[in-house]
Amino acid sequence: MSPREARRSRSAGRAPAMTPSRITAAVLVVLAVVLIVENTREVEIRLLVPVVTMPLYLALLIMFVIGGLCGALLARGRGR
Repeated sequence: MSPREARRSRSAGRAPAMTPSRITAAVLVVLAVVLIVENTREVEIRLLVPVVTMPLYLALLIMFVIGGLCGALLARGRGR
């Protein structure tokens, strides 16, 4: 097998680098980061019983991470 054929067979199983879904995900991540960075004022958040005062960007960042983890768990479960 020539080196060219070996490279072709190794790269045949790979997904293209920039797919529409990856571009959409990247745009959404950038928009989420902009939203987080632009909202820095303090807010009160009720967590069932306690009321917590924290910067809005921190609350948004926490929810962004939780959403990403949920999406990753759902995507992992779909692959099985």
